Amino acid sequence: MSSLIVPPILTSPRDDAIKLHGAFKGWGCDTAVVIDILAHRDAIQRALIQQDYRAMYSEDLCKRLSSELSGKLEMAVLLWMHDPAGRDAVVMRNSLTTGSLKAATEVICSRTPSQIQLIRQHYHSKFGVHLEDDIKRHTSGDHEKLLLAYVSPPWNEGLEVDRQMVENDAKALYKAGEKRLGTDERTFIRIFCERSRAHLAYVAPVYHSMHGNSLKKVVKKETSGNFEYGLLTILKCSENPAKYFAKNDEKPDSTSQVLHNAMKGLGTDDTTLVRVIVTRTEIDMQYIKAEYSKKYKKTLTDAVHSETSGNYRTFLLSLLGPKY
Repeated sequence: MSSLIVPPILTSPRDDAIKLHGAFKGWGCDTAVVIDILAHRDAIQRALIQQDYRAMYSEDLCKRLSSELSGKLEMAVLLWMHDPAGRDAVVMRNSLTTGSLKAATEVICSRTPSQIQLIRQHYHSKFGVHLEDDIKRHTSGDHEKLLLAYVSPPWNEGLEVDRQMVENDAKALYKAGEKRLGTDERTFIRIFCERSRAHLAYVAPVYHSMHGNSLKKVVKKETSGNFEYGLLTILKCSENPAKYFAKNDEKPDSTSQVLHNAMKGLGTDDTTLVRVIVTRTEIDMQYIKAEYSKKYKKTLTDAVHSETSGNYRTFLLSLLGPKY
């Protein structure tokens, strides 16, 4: 469930564009006006505002925002101005081309098949290259094979679960991992990428029942690096995607930490904090907030408030909505 709070009575996109243009006039930018408008408009409304702004002022709104804002607030607002699929495409492109591959791995492996289809379209439209080609260019080995398999059709998004197929997959994974010397990575890739989330959610407990070991522990033992991270992300999101984004118990890494790890210790991983909040606000942030509070006995709102400041804090808290 989205945490975005949209006013019950909205001004028109044209009026919003006029107010934003007014906020840019004079010395400095009236950031409060920018936040008050943009942090309370959904993806469709933000797109209409951008269209009307360009029509009236012959200027790209995002470019103007980039010139008026700075620092972490600029990063957050510009990412927010994309629709969800476009935003994911930007995150993945930056991750793939800078070599910080875990962000791209997280986005790909935590999205549903229908979301992946939209992301692929946006990726090609924005960057003039197919997502698959960038994956081939910037990744390698089993990690590359996993990502390519996950973003390529056919996809399965059904809720139906075949008990016999679940048991067959549990047996196949056992033979591909624990039962043999070395690991048959192709079997892990095939099952994790071709099966639906509903199916995989059943495979994990059946595996434990049949073989006495946790499938997550098996993945950690049999694989490593970004390949391991991708498999674990797929598995965790099949069980509970909101819980995954509330807590990631993998080793800390500046490009892969999610909300709790992004804010613990000295300093804050603002890139990760912004990426997760902005990309999940219109999807399931209410569930993520509930999972966070349940796990850490502290609201996500309070955690973000303590780790941020100024207009940057105001913007993120506006996206998060009420504490509960």
